[in-house]
Amino acid sequence: MYSKLQYISQGLTAKEQLENIQSTLDAGCEWVQLRFKNADEKEFSSIAEQVKNVCEKYNATFIINDNVELARKINADGVHLGLQDMPVLQARAILGDNKIIGGTANTLADVLIRIDESCDYIGLGPFRFTLTKTNLSPVLGLDVYKNIMNEVLKNKNQIPIYAIGGISIDDVASILNTGVYGIAVSGAITKHSNKKELVQTFNSLLYSGVIPIPPFAEEGSC
Repeated sequence: MYSKLQYISQGLTAKEQLENIQSTLDAGCEWVQLRFKNADEKEFSSIAEQVKNVCEKYNATFIINDNVELARKINADGVHLGLQDMPVLQARAILGDNKIIGGTANTLADVLIRIDESCDYIGLGPFRFTLTKTNLSPVLGLDVYKNIMNEVLKNKNQIPIYAIGGISIDDVASILNTGVYGIAVSGAITKHSNKKELVQTFNSLLYSGVIPIPPFAEEGSC
């Protein structure tokens, strides 16, 4: 099954992107989504090739944000599609049945559409306000997550749903109690000085349900 912890890359330059991804993989993260909005096509293609090679060394899942054609070209593990991006069915026709296609959702209606489209996973958010993403969709908060997941679980949905947006260590237990499968994190990992310990703590919470006392002060969130 998919990793319960996804890392969404950050960095204003290709160098920053690669450094952040490398250090996150070193810390034990097993899923990377390359998100590099301010890169031109040539730069994005180049860094995607490099990130793919690095992820292969770590046996980590490599997902490209938005760019279906690039994911096909370099044989990435899959693609993540926003609400305004290519429809899932069209992406599936391009990538085939063996690639991972994830989709963003902001409402229950979005989630139900993504389920109907047979997404492989859904990123539901944002959980709270975050500076990581521009044009942020309405913030959901814990109560909305509970309401959405209650409706989804009534239908015995099997598609993994990830919470995303401003998530910190302190949020994980309550978020998992809503029924989501995992979390997607960006700033909390990128900005932290001890990524290995942070990733280990995230994974401890996500996989065992044990809530350790973090031996560090948090330095950022997605």
